[in-house]
Amino acid sequence: MAERALVCPGQGSQAVGMGRALAEAFPAARALFEEVDDALTQKLSKLMWEGPEADLTLTENAQPAIMAASLAVLRVLEAEGGFDVARHARFVAGHSLGEYTALAIARAIPVADAARLLRRRGQAMQRAVPVGEGGMAALLGAEREQADAVAAEAAGKEVCVVANDNAPGQIVISGSKGAIERAVAIAKEKGIKRAMALNVSAPFHCPLMAPAAREMEEALGATAIAPPVVPVIANVTAAPVGDPDEIRRLLVEQVTGLVRWRETVLSLPERGIDTLVEIGAGKVLTTMAKRTTDQLALVNVDTPGDVEAFLKTL
Repeated sequence: MAERALVCPGQGSQAVGMGRALAEAFPAARALFEEVDDALTQKLSKLMWEGPEADLTLTENAQPAIMAASLAVLRVLEAEGGFDVARHARFVAGHSLGEYTALAIARAIPVADAARLLRRRGQAMQRAVPVGEGGMAALLGAEREQADAVAAEAAGKEVCVVANDNAPGQIVISGSKGAIERAVAIAKEKGIKRAMALNVSAPFHCPLMAPAAREMEEALGATAIAPPVVPVIANVTAAPVGDPDEIRRLLVEQVTGLVRWRETVLSLPERGIDTLVEIGAGKVLTTMAKRTTDQLALVNVDTPGDVEAFLKTL
């Protein structure tokens, strides 16, 4: 039997129409979208399926929407094929906001609470830094040490740090707008293949997010978290976590901390995993995993056809 890790995508995987085919084909998916809509007192599913894209892309909408798309896939797998995460997966993990999805999949956080936490997280991150004062940039072809050096040189008296170590040669930096602009220029001087500013609304995963971290500490403190039924690999440690207090602490750290995704993927074969299954919208995580290791079979489960094919492998 395959030894699987389920992984859940982060921001940037949203697209108008996400989850619609699943909802039309399966009552379990429709019920999940209704549950999220009710939790947020908003027709998020309508926004996911019909747009407008500009509204779906807003951080406070994109975060719960991406989670809902992943959880709808999970509910269909459970309803149609008897999928049981504790039996059919050894680990779960998620990229940035996807860590909340992973915790919901592992039954550590109820779906409605996870949706409300992500709505608040999106709002808190947006509030933390006035629009236009922060930024992020992708350094393509850069190794981690190079990216650290570029960020340190660009920072000056401002903030500039590595925010996402996604895959070999794919690193994202985050910080003050001026520092990010300097970093892009420095990266080009250092011969890094490509350095480009990202179209994001805030500088995620850097110290400028401290106000959002404080807000999430308060929100998570008021949320019941249960021990997960399968270990969740945390972004900031790239290691499994199971203790509810530790889960809370690491989720707070994650707001300002580095997403160690490359290390997370590299750790999976070492932990006996042979198959990485991306649950939900898009193929961002499987694409990054392909660049990271050749020791994992890579599977996407997003559409009704994907669901059918995956259930045959159980």
